[in-house]
Amino acid sequence: MTADPAAVGETPLLELDIDVSPTVYAKAEWFNQIGAGYGGGSIKTRIGKAMVDAAVAAPEPVADRTLLEASSGNTGTAVARFGAERGFDVEIVVPDDAGAGKIAAIEAAGAETTFVDSDRGYDAYVEDCRDLVREAPDAYCYLNQYENAANPAVHAATTGVEIWDQTDGAVTHFVAGAGTGGTLVGVSNALDDRGVDVYGFEPATDEHDIAGLKHSHSTDHYVPGTYEPAAVETLSFLPTDRAYEYARWLHARYADRSPTIADPGQWDRQFVREHLRVDGEFLVGPSSGACVAMVDRLASMGVLDSEDVVVIPFPDRGDRYPERDLRGASSETHSATKPTPAASSARPNSG
Repeated sequence: MTADPAAVGETPLLELDIDVSPTVYAKAEWFNQIGAGYGGGSIKTRIGKAMVDAAVAAPEPVADRTLLEASSGNTGTAVARFGAERGFDVEIVVPDDAGAGKIAAIEAAGAETTFVDSDRGYDAYVEDCRDLVREAPDAYCYLNQYENAANPAVHAATTGVEIWDQTDGAVTHFVAGAGTGGTLVGVSNALDDRGVDVYGFEPATDEHDIAGLKHSHSTDHYVPGTYEPAAVETLSFLPTDRAYEYARWLHARYADRSPTIADPGQWDRQFVREHLRVDGEFLVGPSSGACVAMVDRLASMGVLDSEDVVVIPFPDRGDRYPERDLRGASSETHSATKPTPAASSARPNSG
């Protein structure tokens, strides 16, 4: 399945009721490519399109080369779809524990998947891509979301602008996870001069299961070139269990209702209502749960108050992870009681 370039960006803004004092909105990023199946698209759809477009516009011809990317799934899906739409062969290097919905989406777009042992860590997937390019430099065009300037640039040009416009300039804070850091940096570049504070977080350890995010700091791992420390107020650390607890809590919280549609974006409200839920359930990916957990933590610390307006991304929809427990084993074990915010663990924006 290929991609509709027009169906990217201008995603809906949802108002959340999550028992905190500030007003909280979420950008429902699965509406990027919502008609493409497998849970629609994700926040990475924006950068996938932008990187393919940049490759096509580059002075060096890429028409006869295979587009190559290392991805936990969402960026790979976008590159596969937009690469196919532009007539490229595509190869995506992915961990062998990537979400089944993501792998299905990549393969449905006609891309080749190369699996890497997930125990090797994400740095190994990037290194495998570099090895492929070193071995056959004329065969590949490595897009490299971790170094590609098109990544933060598209978030500055679209995501940040949309957030400002959809909140009528009322937004005071943006909170998101760090994978490449492109979302944080791009939104900061768009909104910092307008007084918006940006807070980032990443998984607390190397061994985590918050797909799309990367534990880079406090280790000797490669830190993406797309990340700029000065873009964020602080970079905090969030454990995997918190991400899943909050995703499950959102599932219970909205069992019988949906979040308020503050702005439908490029869609009409009825269409948004129809695609907010999966088989009748409100189901978001673990990185969405992590964003809510981080807002809850910041509110409990007094960083956020009742005068603030916070925007977070909901990077993807939960049906991309059919093998992950995003619902809770049963209604008895899946409580509608909100988890207790985790204690803060953060580093300043100096590096």
